[in-house]
Amino acid sequence: MNNPAHDPEQVLAFWFAPGREVQWFVRSDAFDAQVEETLGSAYRQAQEGGFNHWAREARGALALILLLDQVPRQLHRGSPEAFVCDARARTITEAALAAGQDQELGPAERLFLYLPLEHSEDLADQERAVALISALGDDEWTRYAVIHRNIIARFGRFPHRNAALGRQTTAEEAAFLQEPESSF
Repeated sequence: MNNPAHDPEQVLAFWFAPGREVQWFVRSDAFDAQVEETLGSAYRQAQEGGFNHWAREARGALALILLLDQVPRQLHRGSPEAFVCDARARTITEAALAAGQDQELGPAERLFLYLPLEHSEDLADQERAVALISALGDDEWTRYAVIHRNIIARFGRFPHRNAALGRQTTAEEAAFLQEPESSF
């Protein structure tokens, strides 16, 4: 049986369904379960290298990035598996940018194409994310891009990932993690 979420347009239809934007960045066990049910199988196949051919076109690249960047964050909160596909997602983002594929997408779609850069613990990626996201003209998206960049500029990593990744948290990071907007 062919899973409809194994088609890039079906992945995008699920992620960008009307009203879905209120679920994108809010922790919700119900939404996480819906993501698992709808996209879990496709994520696992993408993680194993399936669907790489999708990246030849803008919408396919975006669908693949969603599977490799957003879906693991929904399915594996608080564990190293949440970040296991970050490098691949970033590579697809960089190739899409080099090919100008982002220009074929709408603003919200472009945001998700750019998020692997915002999720990176590399300052150059963060600077690029701020520039790209700022150009979309949404003050809230830009604000979060700047917050992410500032954390990397200060610590060189995201302290809120330390526990999941088995990293030692410094005293300065521990104090920071008590502040608002220190975790995502």
